[in-house]
Amino acid sequence: MNISSDTKIYDLLAAYPFLENFLVGRNSRYKNLKNPLMRQTIGRVASLRQVAGIGGEQVAELIEDLRGEIERQGRAGFSSFAGKKYIDPIKQNRLKEIIQGLHRGDDLDKLKEQFAALSQGVTATEIADLEQSLMDEGMPEKEVRRLCDLHVAVFEDSLGATPVPDMPPGHPVHTFMLENRETEKIIAHLVSLMRACGEPPQLTRLEAESDPFFRLLSELEKVNIHYTRKENQLFPLLEKHGVTAPSKVMWSIHDDIRGLVKKAKKQLAERKHPEMVVTLKDVLQQIGLMIYKEEHILFPMSLDVLNDEDWHMVRHGEEAIGYAWIEPPPEMVAGWERAAAPVAKGQLELETGRMSLEMVNLMLTNLPIDISLVDEHDNVLYYSDCPDRTFPRSPAVIGRSVQNCHPAASVESVNKILDSFRAGEKRTAEFWITLGDKFIHIRYFALFDRQNLYRGCLEVTQDVSGIRALEGERRLLDWQ
Repeated sequence: MNISSDTKIYDLLAAYPFLENFLVGRNSRYKNLKNPLMRQTIGRVASLRQVAGIGGEQVAELIEDLRGEIERQGRAGFSSFAGKKYIDPIKQNRLKEIIQGLHRGDDLDKLKEQFAALSQGVTATEIADLEQSLMDEGMPEKEVRRLCDLHVAVFEDSLGATPVPDMPPGHPVHTFMLENRETEKIIAHLVSLMRACGEPPQLTRLEAESDPFFRLLSELEKVNIHYTRKENQLFPLLEKHGVTAPSKVMWSIHDDIRGLVKKAKKQLAERKHPEMVVTLKDVLQQIGLMIYKEEHILFPMSLDVLNDEDWHMVRHGEEAIGYAWIEPPPEMVAGWERAAAPVAKGQLELETGRMSLEMVNLMLTNLPIDISLVDEHDNVLYYSDCPDRTFPRSPAVIGRSVQNCHPAASVESVNKILDSFRAGEKRTAEFWITLGDKFIHIRYFALFDRQNLYRGCLEVTQDVSGIRALEGERRLLDWQ
């Protein structure tokens, strides 16, 4: 279990019941934890940060004492975030002091010496746990990321001795590493091409090699697929186990790499060849360092943290995102059967998630579009009751023939669309009209099941006046 400032006291006591007596004995202000009603109500929403406030103490000290008590109670065989391997708290504190020395700007060589004297080896899990601890204690994500390369510089000798994971074909780690080998080939070609242009590079030679540079940069850009799979398949499962630091730090570096590759391509297109070389050297160094971090920190730690069911979940969704440079891998090896997780009562099992009926209704009624659903017999099954519908609807329309929901002059067009859908001749139809000061976009989508049988039609109506008027850019955090 991850123990952080955001951990709910109810979850903590459910995992470690003996902490109730420890907390009450430690601070009399926590006596209400003995009250079952308080634990079942306030305890479900109160975080350790809030609990520390009630007790009048620092949350970092509270967390450290809680972890210490867990270790003393015989749970020391479990990492604070992974529930897997034991992390020596003395070593962790000394490692933390080294990292804080990096933060202060202390001499790197001296810090390396301190580390060498501390231990003969540090595991990938310890590095990840260390960064998690620093973030739990309030160090900003950007600061942890800034220190990340220095972490590797300090620990590189030890991490270099860590065996690179060797997993069977079909396992997500094996697939990620296949892509890393392809990435290294592209990097080698680009480095060779830059060397051929001289040092410092000759402008005429750079211009002559523009096409090879563009082809290789276009290939390198596919590393985005590799990163997107990490972000959407691997990171969510790590976060489920409380491991959030690697995903936050790495995702930020992914975005920098994406931006640098685009920048290099843009500089090449604008014939800014010397600038392109500077950008290219930067991004190749960052990608190479990312490969090292993946194979010596992220992947070994992930293999410690995730179980077989988790890895099946990672593998299950990979092909929806795709692969960079390689063919789709085989399924994971036989014998790793994935048990289907039980569906909670009141939950609807969908292809890409589970929701209650309440959440489905909230989602549909809060979309900025009007939806109407017609079955294969042209009867209205559903409409989304949005606050600002373009066309009025009422419950009386349910079960009604869709032809009777349109004016007589439109019925022929409606039938033509539905007949072409039913025959499989068309899959979509769209048109747009002006209603007063609104510009309305209306689309129809044919619905076919897995057996390719026609099951009905979805009508989507949207006022796109505001969308049409958009200019320039607004970034994610620019909204008011």
